[in-house]
Amino acid sequence: MTVSQGRAFREAWIAGVARHHPGKPKTSYITPWDETPEWERESATAVYSQVRAFIEATDGGTAKLTRSQKGRFVALCWIGQIFKHFPDPKPAYVADWDDLPQWQQETDADIFERIEQDASHGRV
Repeated sequence: MTVSQGRAFREAWIAGVARHHPGKPKTSYITPWDETPEWERESATAVYSQVRAFIEATDGGTAKLTRSQKGRFVALCWIGQIFKHFPDPKPAYVADWDDLPQWQQETDADIFERIEQDASHGRV
């Protein structure tokens, strides 16, 4: 796992929030990488790595997944990181896919697709 992977994840998150969030997002949603808490940087790096490994393990077969399936995978990996770092997280932090707002579902799918692009171009 590398910092550049975590940074790419965070950049994709911020771009997705800018694209899909209705109105003005919370400051914490668009905080730059260098100002993001350590647990969140570690989590972003870990989830990027999990998604990348999934893409590589399927030899790119993930391209056939729907956007919803891609987003769900990112969301589940993120929930795992929340449980790793917080013994008793708020329910909203570990909400199931169907309970996430539309903007967050779209952003999670965007993150997966960004990682797919990185994998197909040999980046990060």
